[in-house]
Amino acid sequence: MLSHSEKKKIELRLKNIYKKSSFKKKIKTYQKEITDIIEKFNKKKIKQKILISEKTSLVICYGDSILSNNQKYSIRNFKSFYNKKLIKYFDCIHFLPFYPSSSDSGFAVKDHYKIDKKLGNWSDILKFSKQNNIMADIVINHSSARGLWFKNFLRERRPGKDYFLKIDNKFDTSKVVRPRDHKLLKKIDIFKNTTFIWRTFSNDQIDLNFQNPAVLLRFIKIMINLLNHGVKIFRLDAIAYLWKESGSKCINLKQTHEIIKLFRLISYLLKVQSIIVTETNLPEKENISYFGKKSDEANWIYNFTLPPLLIHALLFEKSTFLSKWSKKLPNNKPGNSYLNFIASHDGIGMRPIEGILNESDLKSFLKRLKKNGSKFSYRKIQNKFKKVYEANITIFNALKKSDFDQNGNFFLERYITAHSIMISFEGVPALYFNSLFGTSNDEAKFVITGNKRDVNRYKWNKHNLLSKLKNKKSKQSIFFMEITKLLGIKNKQKAFHPNAKREQLDLGSKIFGFKRISIDNKQTIICISNLTSVKQNLKIGKKFSNWKDLIESNRLSLSGVELELRPFQTVWLTNKPNK
Repeated sequence: MLSHSEKKKIELRLKNIYKKSSFKKKIKTYQKEITDIIEKFNKKKIKQKILISEKTSLVICYGDSILSNNQKYSIRNFKSFYNKKLIKYFDCIHFLPFYPSSSDSGFAVKDHYKIDKKLGNWSDILKFSKQNNIMADIVINHSSARGLWFKNFLRERRPGKDYFLKIDNKFDTSKVVRPRDHKLLKKIDIFKNTTFIWRTFSNDQIDLNFQNPAVLLRFIKIMINLLNHGVKIFRLDAIAYLWKESGSKCINLKQTHEIIKLFRLISYLLKVQSIIVTETNLPEKENISYFGKKSDEANWIYNFTLPPLLIHALLFEKSTFLSKWSKKLPNNKPGNSYLNFIASHDGIGMRPIEGILNESDLKSFLKRLKKNGSKFSYRKIQNKFKKVYEANITIFNALKKSDFDQNGNFFLERYITAHSIMISFEGVPALYFNSLFGTSNDEAKFVITGNKRDVNRYKWNKHNLLSKLKNKKSKQSIFFMEITKLLGIKNKQKAFHPNAKREQLDLGSKIFGFKRISIDNKQTIICISNLTSVKQNLKIGKKFSNWKDLIESNRLSLSGVELELRPFQTVWLTNKPNK
């Protein structure tokens, strides 16, 4: 049973969300319903905790990232591949939306309580969760225009009645921050009454109305349903856009932050421990705000600034922007963590580097990415002009060539260095399934669908992929061996715990480096990367002469006090290697 103080905390969160609303008189009723949901769940469960350690790594995939001609359900097919090739390196799996969907590769959800029949069923997720931590999306901002909720909304039936945001032509949208460039509002008639519905991301994704507490309660129940089926890590998709107010930017509003605090509180009160992850592809300061001032919002936030700055540093062979950013980035606090990544199912976001890269450097960056095969998605600025929102390109293509290496002689070295920095950076590393094999742009899929993001959503045939991995000289095998080698080393080092301290090192503009110190202060690892296509010599103190490089498994052979680094070489120097 929840204590009086715990119930009061739930009530306070609800008051903060709905204090300006006509629903504020029913706060106690909603608090009781949430309390009943929690207590009903806890009655059937024993206490379960999630172990976070240096072994914590996450693979990002679709339920059908790998397909087989012989197996009907692709989640089972993925599990077979995972057990054969990935289980030693990853303890967390992020399955991107597996619900029935009408578009956007799963993000236009038609039914939050079902799994797409082509992918499998809930028992597949539950069985997988017995040995791993499963992360799933709560697609919370919007729902499919072809789903049951929206159909019922148009008929004024439940569930769905008043679930979607209706506004009139007096609502001031002049300051709304847009992540896309399509028309935001759609005029519709419901029982001869004209109204407008809100579409942040696409014509098929209609924004939900969280000013209606029934919608909030519905998503709390969806979270519980996922927990009952083995999911313990929740990615709150597009959460920043959740609350709308006339005349505001309709992004990062106080009510949105209070809703995340409520989800964090509920996850704390449940017997089965869970992790709340916010997906906020925004400028750095706004993104970090989702930890909460008192660390009471997201457990993990995506480190959105890392991918574009890291790719830029390797393409232009200078650490200036990356080092300056890293030096200012706050350290994790216990219970919180950055979720580090380079690639995802989307593109390389450009909003996170607003105010970091100047216009000239950004222009050169986009020009280089275009040469490497990037498409670009745009967002609308105050309904007047468009700006690049993200670069749609695989990491392989993004790093394949540079102005300094126009023939791509160092494409492999650049790629592995990018991953070595990301894997060793403070936080939890998340690797996109296709990136494990150096997958290039899927131009054929883009031609068929016209969806720019599809260049980075290739589906592998299981037999074909296993065959390529068996061939030690194949591109896929080489990339896979190099990346999993780094993960294998990382998983044994206490200084690579997600909360191990990070200290930025000033090693000049050609070398990027930082220090990681284990929580017990017994192990130190110095991560040093040459960001250039030429050899670099680094002066280091004599005290490092007996330190070991974990990547090449040898003690340093120093000429005087200089460390020689090959083009794009990374070394992980430690005073105390853990076997």
